[in-house]
Amino acid sequence: MTEQNPENFDSAGSEGRNVAAVAAADREEFLSLMPHYYRGEVSKLGNRLSRLDLTTDWAIVVVTAVLALAFQGGDASAYMLLIGLVGVSLFLVFDVRRYRAYDATRARVRLLEENLFANALQPSGTPLEDWRAELGDDLQTPTIKVSYREALSRRLRRIYFPLFALLGAAWLFRISIYESGEPWTQTASVPGVPGEVVIVAVTAFYLAVTVLTFRPGQRKAKGEFHGEEPGSWK
Repeated sequence: MTEQNPENFDSAGSEGRNVAAVAAADREEFLSLMPHYYRGEVSKLGNRLSRLDLTTDWAIVVVTAVLALAFQGGDASAYMLLIGLVGVSLFLVFDVRRYRAYDATRARVRLLEENLFANALQPSGTPLEDWRAELGDDLQTPTIKVSYREALSRRLRRIYFPLFALLGAAWLFRISIYESGEPWTQTASVPGVPGEVVIVAVTAFYLAVTVLTFRPGQRKAKGEFHGEEPGSWK
């Protein structure tokens, strides 16, 4: 490979625009470049995961707050728990959007680990023959790797369905046993909305959430640890 004189390097010309193309044909240049890129992707992955965890933490805070308010006595009403349902649903929407961004970065990290670093440790070929072209295309035109429906189902199963179930159980207890001297329809009512309508709406909500959680459709995202038996190593 011919050494380039730094004083003659034209950063605005064709040589500057294609300066990294040297690494595509030179093994040493390529292997020295990829660890820097990998560290950058891992750092981005960590940042996206932190934002994802922050959304989950706030959803748990909302659940804790509405449970405390709904059972504190006094004038607190059962519809505080319904406000909690709305709040957690909004956090779920934010969470799914952040999860899809996290999964896109995770997919690039896993592609490098499977096809570059795993092959360096055990030279037995790569799972994806044209992985370099695939990665280059994705860097030029980033794409989401998991559908909204699948991301929604996965986040419900892992985090949000238990929160919804907790709020639902608390709501049933609040409108029935907790207020034993009143009929359900009266306790479940919201100002301006009859209790019967509220009960039907909440039932429909939980039916929809249950279907989305346990009938996710065909899995398309490639995620490690999914459906795998525990290994014996370490």
